[in-house]
Amino acid sequence: MSDTNEAPNEAGAGTPPELRFLKVLVTVLAGTMILGLITIITLIVIRFPSALSPRPALPESVTLPDGAVARAVTFGSGWVAVVTEADEILILNAETGALRQRVAITGGE
Repeated sequence: MSDTNEAPNEAGAGTPPELRFLKVLVTVLAGTMILGLITIITLIVIRFPSALSPRPALPESVTLPDGAVARAVTFGSGWVAVVTEADEILILNAETGALRQRVAITGGE
């Protein structure tokens, strides 16, 4: 029999250099993947609570007309725009809450 089929006597004594290099590369790749996964999970955990932060509320001085339900709100300097479920944009004074302008949203057809 030849000596190539026998197990090496010492750990790693009969391992060719190419195989040791490949083992190091696989180990480095596994470590890199683990660090990448930990980084991605950390970023998700850090940034996810900011997605759940409360939305800005209307100022106390701003009240919507009767029957108007807000769908979206935009704050400007000195004014607040409210898009209602009735497809209207209400431009209100931010300090007094008085209605400045009412714009009806129509289909673009």
